[in-house]
Amino acid sequence: MSDAKATSSILENDARREMHDEDVSPSNISIGVIIGRTAEFFDFFVYGIASVLVFPQLIFSFVSGTTNQILCSFGIFSLAFVARPFGSLIFLWVDRNHGRGTKLTIALFLLGGSTAGVAFLPSYADWGVAVVILLAIFRILQGAALGGVWDGLASLSALNAPKDQRGWYAMVPQLGAPIGFAIASGLFSYFVGSLSNDDFMSWGWRYPLFVAFAINVVALFARLRIVATPAFEQALERQELEPQPAGATLRLQGRDILVAAFVPLAAFATFYLVTIFPLSWSVVSDQRGAADMLLWQTGAAVFAALGIVLSGLLADRIGRRRELLGGAILIAIFAFAAPFLLQMGSVGQNIFLLVGFFVLGISFGQSSGAVATRFSPVYRYTASAFTSDLAWLLGAGFAPLIVLALVTHVGVWTIGAYLLSGAVCTVLALTLSPDRTPFTKVAA
Repeated sequence: MSDAKATSSILENDARREMHDEDVSPSNISIGVIIGRTAEFFDFFVYGIASVLVFPQLIFSFVSGTTNQILCSFGIFSLAFVARPFGSLIFLWVDRNHGRGTKLTIALFLLGGSTAGVAFLPSYADWGVAVVILLAIFRILQGAALGGVWDGLASLSALNAPKDQRGWYAMVPQLGAPIGFAIASGLFSYFVGSLSNDDFMSWGWRYPLFVAFAINVVALFARLRIVATPAFEQALERQELEPQPAGATLRLQGRDILVAAFVPLAAFATFYLVTIFPLSWSVVSDQRGAADMLLWQTGAAVFAALGIVLSGLLADRIGRRRELLGGAILIAIFAFAAPFLLQMGSVGQNIFLLVGFFVLGISFGQSSGAVATRFSPVYRYTASAFTSDLAWLLGAGFAPLIVLALVTHVGVWTIGAYLLSGAVCTVLALTLSPDRTPFTKVAA
């Protein structure tokens, strides 16, 4: 191990002493991965839900019209996705020079602290434009922190998996998304349904954001416990998870990064259209209460988890490439039905949620593992991080803002067009960038 890697956080060194003689099985690694991903998605979803239910009234009260207030809130929401690649650059440098434990410690405390910091914000009536600036700063810090929490644990999970179960272990990290969303939406559903509007806007909305800090502390210890394992150190020594300079990575793997970023676009476009957008649709159209929508979304997250699990089974049977193509086709079919379902009242919207979350799981379950097959082992870690950043930026960063604007000014049918465009991008990317090696011999 290099001298740079010998320098690490106190927490990591403590974990290494504890785990020095202990081998960690793929299942144990998977648990650590799920905990880490759950924390990431919880942070993003509590902010995303607050972007619909809280910030339009609290921060953008000076803007006329509910729709315009939510659009302004979604504009701030997108800043994290713009900041994320820059966070990756900064934290990859920290990783190379001070160790992965130090990087994770800083990044997770920054992520949790930024989210908790949002909970202390006053209203526009109290602080004026300063509160808008502070919200934007906290959101940018969240995005930068997410660039730092990329730790390679998903790759390690797949590297340690049996060759005929690579699809199964590639889907395991993705379970953190529905779990994180279910916790976030469940919390907000409880507070929205139990409190008066005045109490919710005064203090109720702040509690889920406070919880984010505690969840990130748990995630930090879970991740450091894996980072300190002999399996992880051996993977680093083989340069399978070694961070490389950004310039060299982009020069040698830039084309592969660009093409691979479009592979999960169908899943990422669907991701926010079934999580954040339906809530904004219910508020703007005033067709149903927010608590009811959140409750149904919490239940629908179970369908996403089922779809993710099924994706792992299918990928090991038919191959990840075919599974992703199948998922893109399902999303394309769903794109034609989505506008009609949203206009059919509560029943149609509930069907939209259940079906949408399920097809999301089918596609999202293998989207992370797909990108790493395009890269050489030496650059896999850094290239995968940049690919993930770019894919989220293109597929999800502006999705709530764009779709709500299109629906408001053009028509509901644009939802289907947006989803269909994502499915087409995924199919084209898979066609232009086939796996370089057989699925069973590639680390996810």
